[in-house]
Amino acid sequence: MVDDPPAKQGFVQEFMGFLKTFGIIGLAIAFVIGAAASKLVTAFVNDIINPIVGLALPSGDLKGLQSSIVNSATGAISEFKYGDFIANIIDFLIIALIVFIMYKVLSRFKLVEDKTKKA
Repeated sequence: MVDDPPAKQGFVQEFMGFLKTFGIIGLAIAFVIGAAASKLVTAFVNDIINPIVGLALPSGDLKGLQSSIVNSATGAISEFKYGDFIANIIDFLIIALIVFIMYKVLSRFKLVEDKTKKA
């Protein structure tokens, strides 16, 4: 017995099948929400966390922390702005924490598969 070949699909039907199969729509929605959440966290770090940390710093601003080194041969000054780097690390850690919390909540409601539990 020979199986019939799959029915021909139009371009639009084939494209819609691709979107459904690979979950592209869900991925796009997650990307947009993630970008918006990232902006919120960055604003939180810049407008709330940095000034609070800045209260304890002599410069008064976390992003203002820097170190300057003068090249003895040319007299050129190199500035290492490590305060901005520290602010970006704080930004990343807050975003990672939010993603982790969302994952735990979604796995509790069985909306995502919990990969941390062994079968």
